[in-house]
Formats: sequence, structure tokens, C-alpha cells
Amino acid sequence: MKDVKLIMTVEQMKDRDAWLRLRTLGIGGSDAGIIAGLNRWKSPFQLWLEKTGQEEPKELENNEYIYWGRVLESAVAQRFMEETGKQVRKQGMLQNKTYPWMLANVDRMIVGEDAGLECKTTNSFAGKEWDGDTLPDAYYVQCQHYMMVTGISRWYIACLIGGNHYVQKTIERNEEDIRALFALEQKFWIENVQQNKMPPVDGSANCRTALQQRFSQTNGDAVTPLSEKVAQLVTELQAFKDGEKKTKEQIKKLENQICVALGSYEIGELPDGHKISWKTQAGRTTVDSKKLKEELPDVYKKYSKIGKPIRVLRV
Repeated sequence: MKDVKLIMTVEQMKDRDAWLRLRTLGIGGSDAGIIAGLNRWKSPFQLWLEKTGQEEPKELENNEYIYWGRVLESAVAQRFMEETGKQVRKQGMLQNKTYPWMLANVDRMIVGEDAGLECKTTNSFAGKEWDGDTLPDAYYVQCQHYMMVTGISRWYIACLIGGNHYVQKTIERNEEDIRALFALEQKFWIENVQQNKMPPVDGSANCRTALQQRFSQTNGDAVTPLSEKVAQLVTELQAFKDGEKKTKEQIKKLENQICVALGSYEIGELPDGHKISWKTQAGRTTVDSKKLKEELPDVYKKYSKIGKPIRVLRV
């Protein structure tokens, strides 16, 4: 690994605050999937806020999934050694010498081999994403990022699924994917971070949350007139909403027709073997908040919760 240098040792990385601050100096492996639009938990917009210092990087100590993933990392690495006969060693934070914004916080390096190892854990519901030769796209991109930074030609990824099922994959270096990934990351770093240009928003819930936080302070004024571009966005939005309404109506109609076909039967089997059901479920227990507020105002006040204020978009 001639093209990289060590900028934080394994011992130094135990200072989690220092590690989080160092991550803002460039783009790491977990950032790669976000920039490529493959991370379901964080949007490029949220990442931009963090990299430009507009928001602190999300502290992950209280996230149970992240906590146990970190705790079980050594166990996954140990199983990898048992399965393969290979030896691994821990590695600190690496920085590419040619492109200093390219960072790699790798889990393990393979001793005596031009390869690295990424250790993962996931719940049993995500097990299908690891069937056969497949793995989550964001993790594939993460491993290609590490190979891009280090110049290494192969990366292994091992995962513990549901606490009792171990799988491992081998990811070879793909120059075409690396070129595409480099272009995305370089554009994000130079244009969005260094030039502080807001990236395009997407339709994720995380992006909406980040927008709420970014523009939480309002002045109560109106802006007029809005541009023709915004008018076009509103027109497109209304068209999609109209289409959504028609689609929902059609879905309900089809569901009602199927209910007629089932009649008094709870389960029906289709010619291809698939089954449909129309079963009775117990009613939900609800609280009449209006009546509770009128008759027991003190109890209502004691157990009421007020959510955080949010901005609501209406057309």
C-alpha cells in the first residue's frame, strides 16, 4: 500500500470523538454508498450538512445496531480466520497520498495477501440480501472504495446474520466501478463540500428530516413570485398526486372484487399455488382523547406528549 499513509492508529481510534472529527476531513467507505444513493438510512444531503460542519456527525453510541456491530466485529473476524485459515490484523485510518480526501477506515487487513476484510452484522430479516453471490449494494461500493483508496486488488466481506448464521463473500477489484465511484466522490467533495454547493435532494425520509433541521428557522414572510421552475415542480407534484389517488382507488376496487370472490371463505388458493386470505382481526384499542380531556383534564395533561414542531408543505 504505497499510495496511502496511516493518519490514526487503532489505539488513537478509541477516542471516538477524535475519530468522528477526522472523518469530516474526507470521504470514507461508509460515505461512498451514501454518495452513490445506496444507503437507506442517510441521504447525500444529510452527509453534506455533516461534512460542511453545518451539523455535527451523528453520534452512534446509542444506536443498538451499531453498538453490537462494533462489539461483534472481532467475533466475525475470528470466524473468518477459522473458515479460511487466513490471518488478519487490525488497521487504523488510512489516507490516500494523491487524493487526501480519500479515507479508509478498514476493519482488518489480510496478513501476507493483497486483500482486506470488512466485518458486518445484520438481522435475520435482511438475510435474503446475502443469498448466493449477492450482498447489499452499499457494502459492495464500500469495499470498492477501500480498494480505490489503498490500491489493493481484493476485499473479503464477512457477515453474521441473525446472531447465528455466518456468510462470507469475495469481492474483486473492478476498475470500471472504481472509476465511476471516484467521479461521484470527487464531484461531491469538490463541488458540494469545498465549494459548499448544496447537493440535489432525493425522496428519502432522511432527506426530509435533514431539510427540516436545515431550514427550521423561518421569518414568517412570503416570497413572490416563485420561479417558473418551481411552478413546474408544483405541476409535476400535482400530476403525481392525482395519479396516486386514481391508483389507490383502483387498488381498493380490485381488493373489493377479490373479497367478493372469497365470500365467507377465509383463505383462497390461486392456480399457481399462491394463497390469499381475508381473515377477521381483533379491533384496535384506542383512547377517546377528546372525552378524556373534558372529563379528566389533569390526567390528560399528565400523559400528553407534544412532538417537535415541523414544517408542513401544502400546495
